[in-house]
Amino acid sequence: MIRGLHAEPMGVDFSRTFAEGLRARLARTPPEAMARVILLVNTSRMARRIEAALAETGATLLPRIGLVSDLAPLLPPGDAPVAGIAPLALRLRLTRLVARLLEARPDLSPPSAAFDLAGSLATLLAEMEEEAMDAEALSRLDVADLSIHWQRSLDFLRIATDWLAADGTLTSAGAQALALDRLLTLWAEVPPSDPVIVAGSTASRAPTRRLMRAVLDLPQGAVILPGLDDAMPDEAWAGLTAGDGPGQQDHPQYRHAALLADLGLTRAQVPRWGRAAPAVAARNRLISLALRPAPATDAWLEEGPLLNDVAGACAGITLLRAPSPGAEAAAIATGLRAALEQGRRAALITPDRVLSRQVAAQLDRWGILPDDSAGRPLHQSTPGRLLLQTAAMRGRPVEAEALAIVLKHPLTHAGGDRATHLARAREVEVALLRSKPLPFPTRAAFDAWLDGRDTPRDGWDDWLGQMLDAMGAQPATAPLADHAAGHRALVEALVRGCGSDAGPLWSDEAGRKARAVLDALADAAPERGEPVEARDYDRILHALLSAEEVRETYSPHPDVMIWGALEARARNADLVILGGLTDDVWPGQPTPDPWLNRPMRTACGLRLPERSVGLSAHDFQQAAAGPEVWLSRAMRTAEADTVPSRWLNRIEGLLAGIGPEGEAALAAMRARGDRWLALADRLHTPDPARHAAARAPRPAPRLPAGVTLDRLSVTGVETLIRDPYAIYARQILRLSPLDPLRQGPDARLRGTAVHDAMERFTRATPDALPEDAARLLHEALEQALDATAPWPGHRRLWLGRFARVTADLVAAEAVRRARGRPLHVERKGELRFADPPFTLTARADRIDDRGTAVAIYDYKTGTLPSHKQQEHFAKQLLFEALMVTEGAFPDIPQREVEEVRYLSVGSGYAETGPKSLDADVLAETRVRLLDLIRRYATGAPFIARLAPDMMTWASSYDHLSRHGEWADTDAAVALSVGNP
Repeated sequence: MIRGLHAEPMGVDFSRTFAEGLRARLARTPPEAMARVILLVNTSRMARRIEAALAETGATLLPRIGLVSDLAPLLPPGDAPVAGIAPLALRLRLTRLVARLLEARPDLSPPSAAFDLAGSLATLLAEMEEEAMDAEALSRLDVADLSIHWQRSLDFLRIATDWLAADGTLTSAGAQALALDRLLTLWAEVPPSDPVIVAGSTASRAPTRRLMRAVLDLPQGAVILPGLDDAMPDEAWAGLTAGDGPGQQDHPQYRHAALLADLGLTRAQVPRWGRAAPAVAARNRLISLALRPAPATDAWLEEGPLLNDVAGACAGITLLRAPSPGAEAAAIATGLRAALEQGRRAALITPDRVLSRQVAAQLDRWGILPDDSAGRPLHQSTPGRLLLQTAAMRGRPVEAEALAIVLKHPLTHAGGDRATHLARAREVEVALLRSKPLPFPTRAAFDAWLDGRDTPRDGWDDWLGQMLDAMGAQPATAPLADHAAGHRALVEALVRGCGSDAGPLWSDEAGRKARAVLDALADAAPERGEPVEARDYDRILHALLSAEEVRETYSPHPDVMIWGALEARARNADLVILGGLTDDVWPGQPTPDPWLNRPMRTACGLRLPERSVGLSAHDFQQAAAGPEVWLSRAMRTAEADTVPSRWLNRIEGLLAGIGPEGEAALAAMRARGDRWLALADRLHTPDPARHAAARAPRPAPRLPAGVTLDRLSVTGVETLIRDPYAIYARQILRLSPLDPLRQGPDARLRGTAVHDAMERFTRATPDALPEDAARLLHEALEQALDATAPWPGHRRLWLGRFARVTADLVAAEAVRRARGRPLHVERKGELRFADPPFTLTARADRIDDRGTAVAIYDYKTGTLPSHKQQEHFAKQLLFEALMVTEGAFPDIPQREVEEVRYLSVGSGYAETGPKSLDADVLAETRVRLLDLIRRYATGAPFIARLAPDMMTWASSYDHLSRHGEWADTDAAVALSVGNP
């Protein structure tokens, strides 16, 4: 007969043991008796695992398996309550209420937090219904001694509960509570004659406890508890629930102790359900003692030395203390791979999703795809990323980086010719988005670029133009339903491309789930009420997609698993690795409640924050009782040292304090972990026999035969002096660095704007300065910034900075105008030499006509070169003076150069120039230039970073020269390129 409360200890496979016990109890009954059993479990994974365990011995009928949180299927047809509002619709309705609160109390939180706060409020209201809390309990709370925040929070909760009560709509939590009431009433009137079993639950929720009590009152009702600690002394067990307080809720056995106390039973009165023996009974006793409640850890002194077979308890434990999360993932993956080699099943159990993804990536080196029970968060799937990327672009100008990312997304243009699309997208990125400062591409800019090409437009050009129009037309503020509909239409158009099928977007499991999220959002959107901003829609969609997980269709390895902590109850493996054992990860921090603090929750009879810690502790205790277990953690993250999990700390502390046997066991555990760390580290250590270990030398290529350096700008000469390799890469190899895709208001753009402004101002005032010169200069800069810098905030900052130098600049300009006129602005010139054949080019910012002579000026927005730098490196003005004296500029006859100056228009006005300027200086400059060119033409190597300005100086070609493998102090290695 099946009846009563049963339990299974730590260290047994609960699902398999339950299945064996059930088959044994039904052995003398007909086969259909199994199908009449009603089995209620805590998770769908537990249900699937029990089904598999029941089928292990051959074909069989299965019991009717349901969830303790979904009792409606047990009610007669028509009696099951149906919620009048979907959970998302309720959350959006509460969002509207919270938004009103934040409007009235802006000091509580920013308006953008309304949806998140509504989610926590919905969770709280559902918990109040589950725990059967009377709303009047809020009125009885005394918050006089608490801060004003909690008083305001309580006032709002009263309004919210009254509002929902007056509305009368049945919520999902209310429907579950009503279903439980109706089921218990039905059972009281007509008890089921067939067995009803609740298995695998720890009774952590009030509805589950009510259900268990009712099942135990049935003629054939049974409850089977998982992971009951039978090694804990009775006195310590009683202490878990002693007193009038909430008890030791962070202890792994608290839920069992509270249930037994509520039923008036002791552990001795709870028989075993199955016959399987614990994997390592001695370890169960060790961990039970280590996890005693904090006030009772003094028992370590008395009971610790009495533990027997400590070596046997720890023989199957490996303690992995990795120096970093990456090293932890590598060692875990190595252990999983080794278990496969030995023909064993292995599982990683961790709540840390980052660690699980790192381990999966490490396993990929061997082509092993683990069976990850959690799947992948929907927002990280292919359709999820596209939805979030496009949602972030809505309601604002299209940005170049975001556009390039969307165009490269695997689903974009999947309905058309994908290969052609990728080629065209790369062309747009390189030739348009990166070619000039275009941080906010528009249809007009795209059309202008198309008009400048020689090739005619085609269908792809029209499609991208339409997409730019559609992205730019997305509303910044609209009803939530309009946001959802417009966003969906935009994404489908992106996927459709030039074709007619948007099917690839929704065709796989992730796509179907993403579509279901959008459908649910569209259905619930009217509950939000007033229009919302596009960025709020983005936050709502991100929260909804992040809450979903998807298991994509693939064939994972059946013997390598990644489980969540809860699955330690349902499944078992030959090797179990408990990863991420650091505080704040396992156990994680309880979710903060912005509405009720701990004393307020206690007074209302609601669940306390440490409940989640106790549940995690129970999962840990069950998982650590397997035959072979790894306890793993990273000693340090990228930011700081980590704190070990409290449970790991207790185990290490107990072993270290019980004597030599414990110390030896702990040392052996650590030694086994160090061995796996060393083995994993060898995977990342280059093998001298297979990998070249020598560092790249400092390159210094020579010109190939028949190749000459025959053209260079005046600024390029300085680069040739400082970093010859950069000139070789740019002029000889024709390699140009790509402009950044993420464009911003940097120093180079500011310099371009200032040069443009000075050109505008000079052309507008060719003669003596007018009285309103400062105003004209300011207007010229405004016009230049409007044309080149589409960032209003930085335009104002740059205008303010320029205003500080305007007075000094205008005063100095008046002196210059008194001596000459700026007749030549942004003038290009070329000076050709015969021996060696070479052309020097320049674009002079400004050349003033002073009658029989000229003056040359160059604007600088950065630091002016010093006299030493001008003498050895920065020879731009001297080269331009040489070019003028030799007639290299059109429309400027050969003349004497009277003055050359750098004019600083940065944070302050300043001038500088060479110490001397005469015919001898220019002649010497000419000779040195030709000697420099001749030297490289005759085989001198182009040494990388020959004379950098500072140690922190960076070249655009450092990555090409593999700088970092060599240092600036290393000797250069000459390379003969293209020669035998």
